[in-house]
Amino acid sequence: MQLWLPHALPGVSAEVPVGGLDVGISGARDIAVTHVADGVWVIDAPGATGAQWRVPCVSTTAFWTPDSGPRWVPPIWSGPKTSRLAAGAPVASLVGTGDTNVCTAALDGSAGLSRFSGGLIEETGEFVFTIDHEGPALRLRLDLSAGPFSAALAGVAAWWGEGRELPQTPRAARLPAYSTWYSMHQEVSEESVELQSRLSKELGCETIIVDDGWQTADRARGYAFCGDWEPNLAAFPDISAHVKRVQGIGQAYMLWYAIPFVGKENAAFERFAGKFLRYLDHMDAGVLDPRHPDVREFLIDRLSQAVEKWDMDGLKIDFVEQFATPGGDPAPGEGTDCEEVDEGVRRLLHELDTRLRRTRPEVLIEHRQPYTHPGLWPYANMVRATDCPLSPQENRQRTVDLRLTAGPVAVHSDMILWHPSEPAEQVAVHLINALFSVPQISVDLTAQTSEQLAAIGFWLGIFRQHLETLQLGVLEPAQPEHGYPLVRAYDGQTMVIARYGPLPVEVPASGWREFLVANAAPDSRVVLLGAEPESLQATVHDCGGRLLSAATLRLEAEANLVTVPTGGLLKLHRRTEEE
Repeated sequence: MQLWLPHALPGVSAEVPVGGLDVGISGARDIAVTHVADGVWVIDAPGATGAQWRVPCVSTTAFWTPDSGPRWVPPIWSGPKTSRLAAGAPVASLVGTGDTNVCTAALDGSAGLSRFSGGLIEETGEFVFTIDHEGPALRLRLDLSAGPFSAALAGVAAWWGEGRELPQTPRAARLPAYSTWYSMHQEVSEESVELQSRLSKELGCETIIVDDGWQTADRARGYAFCGDWEPNLAAFPDISAHVKRVQGIGQAYMLWYAIPFVGKENAAFERFAGKFLRYLDHMDAGVLDPRHPDVREFLIDRLSQAVEKWDMDGLKIDFVEQFATPGGDPAPGEGTDCEEVDEGVRRLLHELDTRLRRTRPEVLIEHRQPYTHPGLWPYANMVRATDCPLSPQENRQRTVDLRLTAGPVAVHSDMILWHPSEPAEQVAVHLINALFSVPQISVDLTAQTSEQLAAIGFWLGIFRQHLETLQLGVLEPAQPEHGYPLVRAYDGQTMVIARYGPLPVEVPASGWREFLVANAAPDSRVVLLGAEPESLQATVHDCGGRLLSAATLRLEAEANLVTVPTGGLLKLHRRTEEE
């Protein structure tokens, strides 16, 4: 029987047996297979242009990729997922029943352009992985171990970090932040920023991120007035003094740059005529070609003045993925010093990072989905979920997806926004959906009710109090095919469960002293499944932190019903002998 494989590899030069699979390699000169751990192999194939293999599609439930797209098992004709330095990450995972790993595949962090395809063959019920690769060497990690898929992805992130000297992520990168984008859009000024800075600091935000609008008096959105990167003096007459005042409040200050764009209303637009990758009509801006040394020098000078001249604590570097031209990069023009756009991007970010750290060694740098490639880890210590305004479920999926392969980089939620009349318990739901990331708040804090402010303050306090567990502990999300309706994090002392649907919560017999259940589901009936009978100290708080009950709970080795209101928190505590 002839099978229809739209992504079949041309010129397969070898088939390599790996863990019971036959991996076809195309164009390789020499192939080496190394067994690195139980169920994990690394294939080194210099000169290879691709790889393909089949996995029996037995008890499979999801196909995980880092772009936070649909998770159902796709058919064979589905389009590939592209990864390059400026956009994407080279990893994919086939997930089985009970969130187990079936097959997780990744290319190393130095990989060039690659395309991951995955799909079901109808004739055989097999799942085909196909990788097309452009680069000097193909280095493929295959994980066929039977543990959680999240552990397999954590293994990929650890592999990407092996042997690399990466800057330490500052603690400030992991603390709650306030962003001006959804709350103000372009209507920013020294006065409005300082007001929100004072109010957000009182609630627990340690950084303020000033977005678009600081550089232009135009308020029509778009990017026609991006590119010269000088303050709008009507709104920021003395930006250095303004930054000092915000820092005096006790917050770090970060400033937004749409780094690839030069709008048609900027002097730089004429200056760099002929040095654009393309022009975007819908944005009224051109995309600079970073392969030109003078383009890189200009951007580095413009961005560096924020830290060197205005004493900013960091930069929000936006739209890096726009350097990746759809359909392929244009040929390098006269005066370029490298062939590939990705290499120009790498040089730009490396040179910028080197210069910024001379002034501020712990400079804060934010990147965003989809530019999440491990090759960018040296140049960012924060990565944010891409824009999903007023969609807490999408914010949850995106932040959890990012956490699974972010390595040392602090994962931030998209800016959290809600309608002014949102009930306080739903404000808490928005925050709980970002529980395993760094929350960025973006609402007008002067317009919040006392109940809404109480919910913000209470949950930002939980983020801060349990930072080590939530951000640095073991992360185990459940049911990726359903958008993670339950997520668990633990570090040996504390275990935190977030419940987004009416699911029971398992309480393990060991591995914790404090057990927290954040209830973002509309059902207040929380079922605890005990592992063995024991007595625990139990407290329940509402969405604003008000204590509703405190009692000894006799947890039985069966279903136990506890009432936790929507947006509320259950805490279980095991007493020690000293207590």
